[in-house]
Amino acid sequence: MAGKVNVFWFRRDLRLDDNVGFYKALHGKYPVLPIFIFDTNILDELPKDDARVTFIYDTLQQMRSELQEHGSSLAMYHGTPKAVFKTLLSEFEVQHVITNHDYEPYAKNREAEISEILKEKKIGFHTFKDQVIYEKDEIVKDDGDPYVVYTPYMKKWKAQFKSDGDPKIYYTSQFMDQLIEHSRLPNLSLSDIGFSRSNIRVPDYDVTPTTIQEYEKTRNFPAQEGTSRLGPYLRFGTVSVRKMIKKATSEKNETFWQELIWREFFMQILWHYPKTIDQAFRKKYDRVPWRNDEDEFEKWKTGTTGFPLVDAGMRQLNETGYMHNRVRMLVASFLCKHLLIDWRWGESYFAEKLLDYELSSNVGNWQWAAGSGVDAAPYFRIFNPTTQIEKFDKNKSYINEWVEEYGTDAYPEPMVDHKEARERALETYKSAIN
Repeated sequence: MAGKVNVFWFRRDLRLDDNVGFYKALHGKYPVLPIFIFDTNILDELPKDDARVTFIYDTLQQMRSELQEHGSSLAMYHGTPKAVFKTLLSEFEVQHVITNHDYEPYAKNREAEISEILKEKKIGFHTFKDQVIYEKDEIVKDDGDPYVVYTPYMKKWKAQFKSDGDPKIYYTSQFMDQLIEHSRLPNLSLSDIGFSRSNIRVPDYDVTPTTIQEYEKTRNFPAQEGTSRLGPYLRFGTVSVRKMIKKATSEKNETFWQELIWREFFMQILWHYPKTIDQAFRKKYDRVPWRNDEDEFEKWKTGTTGFPLVDAGMRQLNETGYMHNRVRMLVASFLCKHLLIDWRWGESYFAEKLLDYELSSNVGNWQWAAGSGVDAAPYFRIFNPTTQIEKFDKNKSYINEWVEEYGTDAYPEPMVDHKEARERALETYKSAIN
């Protein structure tokens, strides 16, 4: 058995610098063994060429190379966390396990299970806040209840941030001599974990001053490159939220800043209300009798609904793993209201396809579209897929980019009549929830 070590467990914080838990581990008494687990409980549910797995894998290999420059490495494992930790504890004399908080229901259960194993062996288990500025119940109403409306949450968040001042950045470069001296820790290939390289690449993010300053003007128009593409990088923690907030606040752009706060709003909702992953936040909305027509769902998924902006969005998603946010609202509204298909079906399709899939935001936004969530659009707000083109893609540049046969006989007729579908939705919702 190797000598005494502290283990740092990377999860959704795939970076070496400004990583709170990693920084704390490097300040401990024992050499740090960095590990990552390709968790089969998660991977077994995914397509075998999932672009997110390729992205995670490539990021880990870069981190591994960087750690090898310091005479260390990153140990990569494949299996259930429980099985991996049992192996690890037989190979190393582990004193403490350090990691960063994760707020999703599965992650909390996983943590409880590992915590039990470690407690039996009298091994310390320490977790830190890293992926958000404020978590759990740090931003709540004066009476301690969670906020369920965004605007007052955002105002309280900003007031707290102003009072706390700029967040600390946890620089790690000068502490790398605390790593275990071992450059040949277990490595894995993509095929070792049962995956192949995806054809979809995660595009680089853009948080230049220009993008942040122009954000408000350009973010609603899907044909323009007006968004930061930061989502996957925040999701997997390859960038630090503290550094991104610093950029946003230094440019003094409220809109960009508020998008980062939305992310934390949905995370604390999920933490307080974990049942919302598959139950309506407003319980009476679970009484809506969804039609759930599988053929109609297929048309929605493949972008063959006959509504060009909906189809463009779905085809962009299928081909690139990304969909413009303005269009996400429209396709979600169309599925829930025009087709009366359960928002959970749409949520799970997005979960499979989106590069920036984040459980809390995805559930929050789908419930918003269905009218059943916190701070939701009222059920009678139904986007008109045709007037949305006039507002956000007037020249049809986005539509023409993604729907090649648009304007030809090959393009399908609309699958529903907007007016009739709207009336059907209003009637269905009204009789279910009143």
